[in-house]
Amino acid sequence: MTDLLFRDDATLDYCEATVVDVTSAGVVLDRTVFYPSGGGQPGDTGTLDLAKVHDTVKGEDGTILHLCEGELPGIGETVTATLDWDRRFAHMRMHTALHLLSVAIPLPVSGGSIGAEKSRLDFDMPEAPEDRDAIERALNEMIEADYPISEEWITDAELAANPALVKTMSVQPPKGQGRVRLVRIGDIDLQPCGGTHVGRTGEIGPVRLGKIEKKGKRNRRVSLHFA
Repeated sequence: MTDLLFRDDATLDYCEATVVDVTSAGVVLDRTVFYPSGGGQPGDTGTLDLAKVHDTVKGEDGTILHLCEGELPGIGETVTATLDWDRRFAHMRMHTALHLLSVAIPLPVSGGSIGAEKSRLDFDMPEAPEDRDAIERALNEMIEADYPISEEWITDAELAANPALVKTMSVQPPKGQGRVRLVRIGDIDLQPCGGTHVGRTGEIGPVRLGKIEKKGKRNRRVSLHFA
């Protein structure tokens, strides 16, 4: 298994690692700061020494595959894995902002996607909100409140006993490993999440709502941008 350094410290932007395997599928390291795509958050990009990492995905048996182009390292070599930090940090800010959006719009989430400049959540929302400006104000007030963000873990059984913790209808938290990671934002939000987040909401910066689009009889797509 790959040691997921980003899980313990999402602010790490590089690490030294040993190459465990190199296949047509990607490069496997014994440890990494690269987040693999999942839960709506894109995989990280960056470099492994002279190789360019254009995506990161989940492999088998808990490994992380770094999809590379250029001069690949050899098995057993020590490399420096370096993130495209600006892109990652934008994803962290956006991911946390989407958690806040799920607080501002307290409805079941039917989908979502995180980008470095634009993100969105889909809600089980038959009618468009009456006051979109009020939602935007609520978001920015929560950001300015500078709530701390932390993680905690519960067992699969505890999650099963508290189904209201899961806000997403389309993506369920990973189960079967015995425990599930929760992300807490101050005293206003707690939900399962495996992604990377900022340390406090103030790091997000001002945001603005984009389009609110009808995507089905009961589905509304709400876009979010950095202001």
